Amino acid sequence: MAMNVTQFCSFLLLLVPVYGIVNNVRPIIGVLAQESDYNDLEYGDTYISADYFQYIEMAGARAVPVFVRKDDEYYSKMVQSLNGILFPGGDVGLISSYMAKAAQAIYKQAIETNDAGHYFPLWGTCQGFQLLTALTAGKNLLTNASAEDVALPLDFVNGFRSSRLYGSLPADIYEYLSTMNVTENFHHYGITPETMELTDSLYSFYNILSTNLDVHGKRFVSSFEAKHYPFYGTQFHPEKVSFQWNTNYHINHGPEAIKVGQYFANFLVAEARKSDNHFAAESDEISAMIENYQPVFIRDNTYRLTYFFNYTSTP
Repeated sequence: MAMNVTQFCSFLLLLVPVYGIVNNVRPIIGVLAQESDYNDLEYGDTYISADYFQYIEMAGARAVPVFVRKDDEYYSKMVQSLNGILFPGGDVGLISSYMAKAAQAIYKQAIETNDAGHYFPLWGTCQGFQLLTALTAGKNLLTNASAEDVALPLDFVNGFRSSRLYGSLPADIYEYLSTMNVTENFHHYGITPETMELTDSLYSFYNILSTNLDVHGKRFVSSFEAKHYPFYGTQFHPEKVSFQWNTNYHINHGPEAIKVGQYFANFLVAEARKSDNHFAAESDEISAMIENYQPVFIRDNTYRLTYFFNYTSTP
């Protein structure tokens, strides 16, 4: 029997998660670890750049490392305890790396959690953005998109104002994002708009919000959001403008770029505030915090502050 318009709309609503109103004033966001570079193995098998923890904290949330090579029970517990997870930038495989396998478990749990009516955001930055596409498509669809150490304004697509990510964009932030070199790109690969539009799993799941041209004039997607889930991704690094001070890079540290970075941090934390997840006990919460670990300051040409972990001994 054919459905009328009202019945069809009601059917569609059944496919979209329905959430209650939550205002969590103590949000906690996890950051996923990844395998260390060979030259850093003396410090630990896996790592997370301190930039991401600082980025989360500057917008009023607390931060927790999420480890790799754990079982499904661990990732289920982390999703149930945290108010969101960030997949960071880096340089590991999108399918078979320990990070990718951990992200697969988290992604599955996040889908199920949202479908059950419990708000749980995911955010992907650079490699994390690429990882979200691989998780949704089930394969790596990246192509060459060279924009290493390049700051760009965003080319917004039609309808970006109706998105959650940019729907409340203040006039000054819009001006900075659309006219100034305030988004920091550090990548050699990306996903093209054509690939996303021609791949059913991606086209049905994400809305492209902005694109950019790489140094060779090839267009790549620079930001998107999921249609029916609080999942977001930027190919650029909003955290670097405030926390990466390596003079070998050409990062824009001007006040406009700082405000843009703060906008994205504020948005992520605002999304986390919509989640009412919490740790089962305060002692579990305290034990999970990044404050339990000490970062390493590497004073070579990379000039970076990094948290290293050994996945064979980290609880």
